[in-house]
Amino acid sequence: MIETVVESIRVSLVSNHRVVILKEVEGERHLPIWIGQFEAEAIAMELQGVTSSRPLTHDLIKTIILEMGGQVSRILVTDLNRDVFYARIVVDVSGRALEIDSRPSDAIALAVRVKAPILVEDEVMARAGIVLGEEGEPKPAPGAEQTEASDERLAIFRDFVNSLDLDDLEKPKDEK
Repeated sequence: MIETVVESIRVSLVSNHRVVILKEVEGERHLPIWIGQFEAEAIAMELQGVTSSRPLTHDLIKTIILEMGGQVSRILVTDLNRDVFYARIVVDVSGRALEIDSRPSDAIALAVRVKAPILVEDEVMARAGIVLGEEGEPKPAPGAEQTEASDERLAIFRDFVNSLDLDDLEKPKDEK
């Protein structure tokens, strides 16, 4: 398993799609995972230290786990099948590790709240990991599986990165 951290959340201004970028702690590979708007906002809010007046779903899950005597020990991104990522939330309760099926976006939103490590299966990183060049241009990670499907995924992600208006993010809201 490869330990990762949330490097960023990116939003395409053209398509309004969101992607969370996980970066391996001990290397240069990145793992882009498409996520929904609400999960992206939940992750971004926590990373920026923004709190909601009422608990969001991921805050509620955190509270339930803690109040029941559990602790989220880690998040596992375990599989990639037909461009769908799979994850598990590992909760320790009374010395027993429970693995709970989850969408990666929900698992990551919970992980940032409880400061749990996010681990990616080696095979998943090998198949879907990318290296970002100096200009942020994605390219296959060294040793990554080169197939038509992986080339297509890179092309889609490359188009997504190219649709980002990173300069626009620096402007105050009244200048946009």
